[in-house]
Amino acid sequence: MKVYLDYAATTPVKKEVFEAMEPYFHADFGNPSSIHEWGQSARRAVDEARTKIAKFLGCKSSEIVFTSCGSEADNQAISGLISGIKQVKKPHIITSAIEHHAVLKTCQALEKSGVEVTYVKPNREGIIETPKVKSAIKPNTVLVSIIYVNNEIGTIQPIREIGKMIERENGRRLSVDGQRLYFHTDAVQAAEYHPMDVNYLHVDLLTLAGHKIGTPKGIGLLYVRKGTPLGSIIHGGEQEMGLRAGTENVPYIVGLGKAIELIQNAKVKMQNDNSKLKNLQNYFISKITKEIPEVFLNGVKENLAPHIINFYFKHIEGESIVLGLDLEGVACSTGSACTSQSLEPSHVIMAIYNDHFRAAGSVRFSFAKQTTIKELDYAILKLKEVVERLRKISPYGGKNDC
Repeated sequence: MKVYLDYAATTPVKKEVFEAMEPYFHADFGNPSSIHEWGQSARRAVDEARTKIAKFLGCKSSEIVFTSCGSEADNQAISGLISGIKQVKKPHIITSAIEHHAVLKTCQALEKSGVEVTYVKPNREGIIETPKVKSAIKPNTVLVSIIYVNNEIGTIQPIREIGKMIERENGRRLSVDGQRLYFHTDAVQAAEYHPMDVNYLHVDLLTLAGHKIGTPKGIGLLYVRKGTPLGSIIHGGEQEMGLRAGTENVPYIVGLGKAIELIQNAKVKMQNDNSKLKNLQNYFISKITKEIPEVFLNGVKENLAPHIINFYFKHIEGESIVLGLDLEGVACSTGSACTSQSLEPSHVIMAIYNDHFRAAGSVRFSFAKQTTIKELDYAILKLKEVVERLRKISPYGGKNDC
């Protein structure tokens, strides 16, 4: 039996998405910047996709910038804003210690060029608390960037609450001619499960990636609220409102528009899907923690997105569990797919628990609406076997906290 439990890494392309994309590979193959019939047909397809996405996010079409992926969109949001703000001599960014590496590494690169960055630590439940963000604000702060749903352990961050706090702070700042604060969220893991209206969330910048919601890998977007001073990070043309040079990837943009449309049209059904996923999640957590000794949930289940679970298995390395399950036909991961080649311990687990053993012994499982109880039962059975086998040969002998 084959069981895929790594949907947070990537999802299969949805049938409807593939069918919507297919004509733009051969029949309507024009360059959307061309003025002839072929080009204008492609331009209409791009514009229609942009309109669908704008409806979903509750914004204007002109506020959507297509990118190659979520990581590029994160880079565009952060580096673009810093290059777009000229009046602050040494700008300051506030982010969290549990961000996706696309945010963290961008901030670290900017630090080398003189930008000041504060990395807010989460509490023991994996939550970035609004008062901690507020207390980190300085006169030279220009940007706050907080992930919506953590990609490793699934904790949901209080984005709306933080956004409202920033709006209040802006009201005070602007009344004395101070520097406006801008708010960005990486919402890559949230799109199919949580409210995405940018005005409800009170965000100025928002990142999405298509391959998390049923498109091929290679398409993402950045929402940019009108008036946000954003510079380009890719130069060479005037595409995407002058913010991203390069010929638009028409088939993939069409696919992203279709994937978003499917989510938009299924908002009522989404609640049922979320309930189903939450039930699967609770079932998986209950069975594993009862049937396998010395297993602990990372985060608190009441505040997890319905599709992500992360466990700490004492006395074993998470990578060994992933490899052992793979041999049994079960796919999972030790954390973010973007860092799977790294031997460094999870920065997310370290930031929350400050425990190298826990970081090394943690494994992520992630679901989709097509996941079944039968698949979970098989995965649990094989997980029990793998854990028992690995603990018998563990060099730690069950004595140390690993």
